[in-house]
Amino acid sequence: MNKGVKQDGDPGGHPSVFTNAHSAAAASPETKLLSAFKKDTRAGKVYLAGTEYYGEEGKTFELHLVGKIKQQLSADPTLRPEYPSSLGLTDFTRRATEVTLGRSSQEIADNRVLGVQTPGFTAAVRLGAELLRHWYDVTWCGPVYLSSPCDNSLAGIFQAAGIQDIREYYYWDDKQRGICLEKLLEDLERAPEQSVVVLSASAHYPTGADLSQNQWAVITQLIMRRRLFPFLLLPAQALCYGDLKRDAWPVQHCASQGMELLCAQSFSHCFSLYGEAVGHLLCIFKEHSLMLSARSQANKIVRSLWAQPSVGGAHVVATVLSNPAHLVEWQGEVKHIVERCMLIRHILREKLRLLGTPGCWDHLTQQGGLYCCTGLNDQQVEFLSKRRHVYLLPSGCLNVSAINGRNLDYIAESIHLALTASP
Repeated sequence: MNKGVKQDGDPGGHPSVFTNAHSAAAASPETKLLSAFKKDTRAGKVYLAGTEYYGEEGKTFELHLVGKIKQQLSADPTLRPEYPSSLGLTDFTRRATEVTLGRSSQEIADNRVLGVQTPGFTAAVRLGAELLRHWYDVTWCGPVYLSSPCDNSLAGIFQAAGIQDIREYYYWDDKQRGICLEKLLEDLERAPEQSVVVLSASAHYPTGADLSQNQWAVITQLIMRRRLFPFLLLPAQALCYGDLKRDAWPVQHCASQGMELLCAQSFSHCFSLYGEAVGHLLCIFKEHSLMLSARSQANKIVRSLWAQPSVGGAHVVATVLSNPAHLVEWQGEVKHIVERCMLIRHILREKLRLLGTPGCWDHLTQQGGLYCCTGLNDQQVEFLSKRRHVYLLPSGCLNVSAINGRNLDYIAESIHLALTASP
């Protein structure tokens, strides 16, 4: 073979400086699944591992109100292209903070809250991680605890910010097909003081199983007693209950207990702004002086990461949240999304019951939001992809909204076969 050309067609006899022997292994499960899905030539293949909301037609879509507001904003001659401050559009951060904590929030009244607009949910987590690293030995000095399972990108985000000690706490129990509070509390009880605990406030990804208000009460008491630091996540706010405030109840509860916290939020899903990712980092402090210090530090960090976030999507969100009529219309559209997802859960559960599928499937309707953990094991998930061309995450979790009238029967039959025909 000619030494000047490698088998893959790459010219030259020396490895590229960009070569990474572990790149394939490092790819996320979602990336691998999407690649396999695209290579699959079967006409009836079904992809259930996406993170966006899919309508009945099987495509992501724009809310009617959002499309209307975009047209109005683009035609408004008073709005000129602008660079927002590093911390984002002021009207957006104010509205996002108020809708999460409530306008009468004591934390807002005391000026102990910092809101920062970010280019999406991931950026909000990254900014929070960077602030934590800056506060090391001041606010916290222990490891960061993530739920098991969780979004696979979270560990990498914290590590990219220089935080390497990442641990897990028990969350989802495959046998119970639900949250195991006892084991969760045991893991947090063993966590060193001043550890950071990353908790999903609502729409837990990828399981869809959220803590109840009673469970939150128990966990917050442990966090305060053990002097842990809460980092809350709201990746699909409003798509659990159809209400921004209700989805944010855990944030308000923690704040009411006098806890300092960080909360990463996304308004992309609930406003169908997938091409204009709108994220927000909410920080609550015990003292006004601490907020001012964090604001200065956040400004420096943002300038080194993305300089300024884009204002288009933030303008849309701020316009809706500041107009009572728009807010009512938007809530109606979001409520329809939530009701459709819940209806899909009920119908899928009934289909599996009628097929005589082994096991109890009540957990499908006990979860909420876009995501659902079926309880299928690795072998059954592999059976679905290879034999039925139905793609789920390796953990057996799926995006409920990707199920529609055209593929629901096929998915139910495929799950039934995975449990009855696979070894």
